[in-house]
Amino acid sequence: MWLAENWKDYEVIDTSGGEKLERWGQYRLIRPDPQVIWDTPRGKSWKNSNAHYLRSAKGGGEWEFFDLPEEWTIRYGELRFHLKPFSFKHTGLFPEQAANWDWFMPLIRDAVQRGRGVRVLNLFAYTGGATCAAAKAGAQVTHVDASKGMVSWARENAAASGLGSAPIRWLVDDCMKFVERELRRGSRYDAVIMDPPSYGRGPKGEIWKMEEGVFELLRKTSGLLSEKPLFFLLSSYTTGLQPAVLRYLLHTVLDGKTAGVIEADELGLPVSSNGLVLPCGAAGRFTATENTR
Repeated sequence: MWLAENWKDYEVIDTSGGEKLERWGQYRLIRPDPQVIWDTPRGKSWKNSNAHYLRSAKGGGEWEFFDLPEEWTIRYGELRFHLKPFSFKHTGLFPEQAANWDWFMPLIRDAVQRGRGVRVLNLFAYTGGATCAAAKAGAQVTHVDASKGMVSWARENAAASGLGSAPIRWLVDDCMKFVERELRRGSRYDAVIMDPPSYGRGPKGEIWKMEEGVFELLRKTSGLLSEKPLFFLLSSYTTGLQPAVLRYLLHTVLDGKTAGVIEADELGLPVSSNGLVLPCGAAGRFTATENTR
């Protein structure tokens, strides 16, 4: 399992009864988590949380706020992220993705130090965690997301991280349609980051379902890779898509394109109260062999 274990401003404090207790900077949140199927005793740490997301028996839910600002900021190394609770329990950041940032940032830095320009395509880019990490490492990034609000939020995170003038293209677009246009234009990228949702809608109502669309999107996106690609990252939070499936997908679309290593595993967050690890989705990674970078 790949662990996001270098956080200072975030931690999973404890888990029990379908929920997790987290610390985001100085604030404590209780949020539901479908992986937490155990019901263990809750100690004093669960008291005095700043907010609690309450699930509804009819689906969805709502926040109960006790003492939480509308927005606050946490750090990861040199990166800064604005957080705010919004619908369906989210805060605007998936902290387990830091395990992937820690993997690809050195790849980018090494290539840049050797004098290579690195162009990164980030699809389903959300609030820009990976975009900021790639740009901070020295890459030129194309950030694509179907939500105008998420792209605006990502730009705020970039500015907070000192990347306001970094070479980042901010695009509100349907990812499949964007990839198809880039293929027609003959565009090329040295690395791809992709974190597709299980279900979503494009800016014009286009429907996305992970199981139905991911293979074709991967196949087309692989056609955008440069002659010497650096890496390809595919993340998934879709139930049933095990790491082995992600490995198989990447092998199928990248086989023969360039030499490299394909691996996949679960992403996880350490739980500070007991030393165990909370699983949080999965990722598949292609890394070019050193002599082809």
